[in-house]
Amino acid sequence: MPGDIAFHRDAMLPAQAPPPGQTGWVRWARDNLFSTWLSGVLTIGSVTLIVWIVASGGPWFWNGIWNANSLDECRQVRDALYGPGASVACWAFIPERWGQLLFGFYPQGQTWRPVAAVLLFLAAVAPVLFPNLPRKMLWLAPVAPFLMFFLIWGGSIWAPVIVALGFVIGFAVTRVAQGLIGAAGGMLAGVAAALLFWYFAAGPLIEWLAANVPFLSLQAVASRDIGGFTLSFVIGASGIVLSLPLGILLALGRQSDMFIINKCSVAFIEVIRGVPLIVWLFTASLLLNYFLPPGTTFDLMLRVIIMVTLFSSAYIAEIVRGGLAALPAGQYEAANALGMDYWRAMRLIILPQALKVSIPGIVGSFIGLFKDTTLVSFVGMFDPINLTATIRASPEWHGIFSEMYFFIGAIFFVICYAMSRYAQSLERKLRRGHR
Repeated sequence: MPGDIAFHRDAMLPAQAPPPGQTGWVRWARDNLFSTWLSGVLTIGSVTLIVWIVASGGPWFWNGIWNANSLDECRQVRDALYGPGASVACWAFIPERWGQLLFGFYPQGQTWRPVAAVLLFLAAVAPVLFPNLPRKMLWLAPVAPFLMFFLIWGGSIWAPVIVALGFVIGFAVTRVAQGLIGAAGGMLAGVAAALLFWYFAAGPLIEWLAANVPFLSLQAVASRDIGGFTLSFVIGASGIVLSLPLGILLALGRQSDMFIINKCSVAFIEVIRGVPLIVWLFTASLLLNYFLPPGTTFDLMLRVIIMVTLFSSAYIAEIVRGGLAALPAGQYEAANALGMDYWRAMRLIILPQALKVSIPGIVGSFIGLFKDTTLVSFVGMFDPINLTATIRASPEWHGIFSEMYFFIGAIFFVICYAMSRYAQSLERKLRRGHR
């Protein structure tokens, strides 16, 4: 009844500011740093620890000396500026030995080639990582590996051309054989044709073309002369690019109902994952020569890249298998209801969803792979860690330790952090429309 209404609002009150402490940094700090008494204690303890670390190590870092030609000269500058025995870093080795840390023993005057190879790699993967770029740039991706090989190792241009021709022959044989003996048989025939071409015809054909049709060549560089961050980039990028498709195939093989394919995939994954990477690197460096024909030369860097790729692919396979297992059975049933064959269903329905779920694990594996490139120092390759010993062996920089490892660690951190941030942004894009 109208008479029972004690109050009726006929006008809206004007908007007022929120109560003090409910907005701005005060509200953020209360919600994120002091939400409970335990959170407050941990916040105060963490801030105290950070302040102590900055106060103790900060002067060593930002008072560092950059202009000196040796460690003794660096100490003289330190004594003159801050007093004898002051705790000050000597960063002068960075501008003095930057070229060696970056390129190893690459020939002087040719260092533009690894730089061009890195830029070419970034241009090739950019349209894959960033879909907003023109899709025409994707044509650079299949060409880039061969051009990068030519730029880094040099020699005749015919070597990467003939190797690329082997892939073309394998693809052509696969397409022709698929219509005769099926998809699996066609793939095996294509792989066999490519391997036979590379083993029997590629070498003589490269030598004949280089001698009779000289077209373009660069100064040849041996793998032992490639070092520093260039070596880490070559091994890391090769392992990342090659291990992802191989890991996906291994995951599909482990999920397969075919007995031989399933058991071979399981055996490969378990054997590779059951042995540390350093053991496989020693196997590639020392033991592999015993199984090759006498007089056979097998480049050490190529052996290391193969072992790193196989090792990473085993872990990628398990990560992708977890993504496949996370999908509900209805996705497989939907693909069957649409009349799709196995490969079409995997390509269009199953794998896109499984890889989306597996992004954190895959990127984590890639970050670990890139950091594990420092293990090649144990097989005699001059990665940044091994180069520190070479630099310290010189009289000018004998006795410098902490600054080198801090600098190398900072470079690895920047690269790995960039990979992590890209993975997080990719997850946010793919999570669109989901909570």
